[in-house]
Amino acid sequence: MSATPPPLPSRLQLPPGPWPTLLDGVCARFPRIPREVWQSRFARGRVLDAQGRALSADARYRVGMEIRYFREVADETPIPFAESVVHLDAHLLIADKPHFLPVTPAGGFVEQTLLSRLRRRTGIDTLVPLHRIDRGTAGLVMFSVEPATRARYQALFPQRRIDKVYEALAPCLGGDFPRLHRSRIERGEPFFRMTEAPGEPNSETRIEVLDRGAGGIWHYRLRPVTGRKHQLRVHMAALGAPILNDPLYPQLRVPAEDDFGRPLQLLARSLRFEDPLDGRERRFESRLGLG
Repeated sequence: MSATPPPLPSRLQLPPGPWPTLLDGVCARFPRIPREVWQSRFARGRVLDAQGRALSADARYRVGMEIRYFREVADETPIPFAESVVHLDAHLLIADKPHFLPVTPAGGFVEQTLLSRLRRRTGIDTLVPLHRIDRGTAGLVMFSVEPATRARYQALFPQRRIDKVYEALAPCLGGDFPRLHRSRIERGEPFFRMTEAPGEPNSETRIEVLDRGAGGIWHYRLRPVTGRKHQLRVHMAALGAPILNDPLYPQLRVPAEDDFGRPLQLLARSLRFEDPLDGRERRFESRLGLG
């Protein structure tokens, strides 16, 4: 393994526009980032071309040009929970992600992400997540280590050749189990929420009960057949059993800051698949728990 790699840059292909300089163009593309912040990034060599060469703020804006820049977040909030590595070989890394930690940089998180932490921890600068789970969800995330075999592992997900099992704590549900819930999930309001809508189903979840706990809170096993955004959370809420501590479903309850004492009670428990390289069955289990 190599020394700790530098942060990965974000990439942008410049869209059509009338801007005379790169500085004008990126300021228009990212209006929430002050102009002086972009000026500082250019001055410090934090905006590059596709070959990794530093660009100047007054360089001509060229439609279709690829630029690479390094996201920076001032006063990034530390996530006080640690990830662990469940498995590592020449092709795959399986990580156990804690609640609240994003998988990749987004919003106010750059260094406090699973990808950034793992790259610093392992020194492997080729790590790429093969799928995502929500920031609020804990459990297993699979990363590609070797670019040459990455596409073969990525294909497992859209081809539904990987068995993903989740566990959740939620209120008791009536009816028979196991049960299958199918519905059409579309973007809702605000933009980061999803909603069930009329029409042909595009999502499917198998639901089992592991334990009918005291106090009306049951322990469920959830098997998503499809992989829509927030699918498990939307389905459980639609059935009348929203997952405990869910700030988005059924009602939006976004707090001013994370409440680390009330994590979403959803866990990506296991991954099982036939390895595309040698055909053997691979199975990985999270070491984390709920409650």
